[in-house]
Amino acid sequence: MNKLKIILNGIITENPTFVLLLGMCPTLGTTTSAINGMGMGLSTMFVLMCSNVAIAAIKGFIPDKVRIPSYVVVIAAFVTILQLCMQAYTPALYQSLGLFIPLIVVNCIILGRAEAYAAKHNPLDSLFDGIGIGLGFTIALTLLGAVRELLGTGKIFNLTVFPEDFGALIFILAPGAFIALGFLIAIINKLKTK
Repeated sequence: MNKLKIILNGIITENPTFVLLLGMCPTLGTTTSAINGMGMGLSTMFVLMCSNVAIAAIKGFIPDKVRIPSYVVVIAAFVTILQLCMQAYTPALYQSLGLFIPLIVVNCIILGRAEAYAAKHNPLDSLFDGIGIGLGFTIALTLLGAVRELLGTGKIFNLTVFPEDFGALIFILAPGAFIALGFLIAIINKLKTK
């Protein structure tokens, strides 16, 4: 399969957030700003790429009875590496994302791609699948975070677009995540039908 097609599949056709509606917990919980959304998306992308390659490489050695627990152990190893690196090099982002970083281990996007793609393809194709799905997730979270940050505080990536007095606080709070995500999904579905 063409590598570009695999990547575009993850970004457009099977976008985990806007099409498949997977990973809603980190999507709604971490996107109070564009930088948080991007940080969570890139973190998930790293784990997705590494775990896809590892699972594709060792799939022949894993008995069917322990397939899912084995995937979880592989994913947990990469999440631990990510967590330690974030604590060392990006402590502010790590603090901001909080509990959502360790929860990447049980993210249904990663487990789903391990089962649906990496377990059935070679490591190179699995890497590109991880890149595509990871980019799709990162773009979605960054876009949602940017919309919420702009409407709630008047800023994008902490750069002022309009005075904070004109922002609607609800978009920074939990209900704003649902509202913004709903409108973004509606806009994307409308664009796809044209």
